[in-house]
Amino acid sequence: MDEGRKQSRAIAAYLGALENHRPKRGRKRTPESIAKRLDAIDNSLESAVPVKRLSLIQERLDLLEERTAMDTKVDLTGLEKDFVATARTYGRRKGISYGAWRQLGVTPAVLKKAGISRASG
Repeated sequence: MDEGRKQSRAIAAYLGALENHRPKRGRKRTPESIAKRLDAIDNSLESAVPVKRLSLIQERLDLLEERTAMDTKVDLTGLEKDFVATARTYGRRKGISYGAWRQLGVTPAVLKKAGISRASG
């Protein structure tokens, strides 16, 4: 039972990190484009009507959070190592297929390291 919990934690941590750092669709923002938009928001805030001001404040908070996330480097190496060590056993025990792992964003290279192939699940 304890081994199963350990595997579940490793799998959850890796999949969570993948989910949180998945590239977003559309045009990528740069730190410069974020700074430019923040300046535009700051210039518009005082003259905006309350409902528009509310939207601008939220957009500003979102942009500040996005800028902070850009500055944060994510190292998945340790999480990937734990995932690779446990994914095959966990997947077999839970009946998880190769396709299910792929749909969650696990790369073929990581699945190969874990010993999970299309034929094995």
